[in-house]
Amino acid sequence: MLLVLLTPTALRAQEADPRPTSRDSLAFANTFGGEFAPGSGFDIIKTDRGSLNISVYGLWRYMNQYPVGRSFTDHLGVVRTVNPRNDVNWQRTFVWITGFFYNPKFRYNISLWSLPTTQQTLLFGNLQYRASPAFVVGVGIGPNLTSRSVQGSWPYWAATDRQMSEEFFRGGFSSSIWVSGQALSRLYYTVAITNNISQLGVTQSQDTPNLGYSASLRWLPTTGEFGPRNGFGDLEFHRKWATQFGASAATSRESRYAPVSQTSPATQIRLSDGVIPFETGALAPGVTVQTLTYNYLSFDAGAKHRGFSFQGEYYFRRLSDFVATGPLPLTSIVDHGFMAEAGQMVLPRTLGVYVVSGYVFDDFKRNPWELGTGANFYPYGSRAWRLNLHLIHIVRSPTGSFFGYYTPGQTGTTISLATDILL
Repeated sequence: MLLVLLTPTALRAQEADPRPTSRDSLAFANTFGGEFAPGSGFDIIKTDRGSLNISVYGLWRYMNQYPVGRSFTDHLGVVRTVNPRNDVNWQRTFVWITGFFYNPKFRYNISLWSLPTTQQTLLFGNLQYRASPAFVVGVGIGPNLTSRSVQGSWPYWAATDRQMSEEFFRGGFSSSIWVSGQALSRLYYTVAITNNISQLGVTQSQDTPNLGYSASLRWLPTTGEFGPRNGFGDLEFHRKWATQFGASAATSRESRYAPVSQTSPATQIRLSDGVIPFETGALAPGVTVQTLTYNYLSFDAGAKHRGFSFQGEYYFRRLSDFVATGPLPLTSIVDHGFMAEAGQMVLPRTLGVYVVSGYVFDDFKRNPWELGTGANFYPYGSRAWRLNLHLIHIVRSPTGSFFGYYTPGQTGTTISLATDILL
């Protein structure tokens, strides 16, 4: 039996970014993508012919959504139900088995992901060959390179899930091939080809031959780094301004991934009123959209200094080229908006507070927005374990799922109390 005692010293050790930090190896910052990046973990096997490391993440959360009314009216005037949540859940589990095989440049990542709120458990992985800091190639499940939050910063966010705007605009994760590396000094790139913008809930028999394409650039001009996992917050107390600027773009031809007769189509894309565009009647009474083109562009920026942290991102999304079972009153839908969050460590390495905001400018003139605040407490002065209190006021939520904080159409207040670990 292996017994690991997590002392304060051990927990502080676990917060170290598992990726190399020397100047020649900073390009490996993108070698694991998004939600599939393990923590430092525990080395089980290390030999000349291979290694094995186990890392775990767990999240427990209480959440209560207080809507103003139990219904909302969509952009076509249809009254729809708001389904608020009030529950306590073991929200999310990740287990990673990672290491190298024969050659330290050849890496593997086997991931176990479980979401008890939807009774989903998946086992998947990726393989990577790290030829040089300038060229890393990977295959397997990876992110569509849309919002910055899907590109490695999780779970070092302000709260334990994404904010409204980034959740609305972003793509998801899918089977893919990608290349990443250091293009120039302090400038990093990633390009990816994926099956679709989100493979969750889409089986191979439902998928189409259309592929998705995405790319991202990230520039760190001042210090050449942005803290562990490039995440939010300055627990590390940067004595010089750390800055990060980026841009991401994606395109994909998307399907409803279900027969027209089926009422539960793919759910990654939503309209600004929270309605899934592939639902029958979403864009015209009695008409079902079968395919559309998703185009995305975003720009992000962040800064950290002496406990202060800021991150923001501006998004553009266009849905077009609809193929439907009948005529539609429009040929495209253009939405744009922003997310911004700022925080300050009020007790060094122990307590941080933050504010968040987001806004969506949409073709339907609904203009969803949110404003929130929260606090993070780190019992052992380490990112490996935190307690989070999150409070947000939402007006006409354009997004929703059992993953995060939002219910489609909700206007009202949501409160969350959570604790999570990454080891």
